Amino acid sequence: MSGAHWLRSYAHLDSPVHRAPAWLKLLATLALVTGVAFVPVAHSIWTAPILAAVLVVARVARVPLWAFLARLAIVQPFVLSVAVLALFQGRGLDVSLAIALKSTACVALVQLLANSTPFPEILQVLQRARVPRALVVALALLHRYLHVLVEESSRMRRARAARTWKTGRWAAWRSLSSVVAISFVRSVARVERIAAAMRARGWS
Repeated sequence: MSGAHWLRSYAHLDSPVHRAPAWLKLLATLALVTGVAFVPVAHSIWTAPILAAVLVVARVARVPLWAFLARLAIVQPFVLSVAVLALFQGRGLDVSLAIALKSTACVALVQLLANSTPFPEILQVLQRARVPRALVVALALLHRYLHVLVEESSRMRRARAARTWKTGRWAAWRSLSSVVAISFVRSVARVERIAAAMRARGWS
């Protein structure tokens, strides 16, 4: 299966959340993420209602709940790995719970913004906010070529699977590591070609 379905955006839907101004949604997301980050460890449980509210707003925005939760689950291994490490310090359980809840809530907020606001509108807001042009261009290029990289990686995985008869977990990990390594090399080569093309057109 192609990995492009994980990048599918629901920003084209029509709902009260989608019709809200992009600058307002971006400002609200930044404010809420900052607020969640500063919630004291002792009161981190209050992050749970924020996460529940995000899920409610996502339903109002008509974003499929299964897709929202599936994408939220993708980052959980990284969140939980950091949370587990926090268990070995002072107030380990409280800190671990705080990291898990606050990180999940922040990711959910950003995901809601991405699924309710077209990315070009976000870039326009950043430009009007006088964000450095180099950063805005870098974000635009990242968004444009992310789909290309995912599709290319999927094609390489299918091609490798068609050329091997080995099965099992170890064989799957070897195949995945090979695809990741080749994708990295090709991505670096692609970046160099794009940079050369941009310089040839007057970019500096």
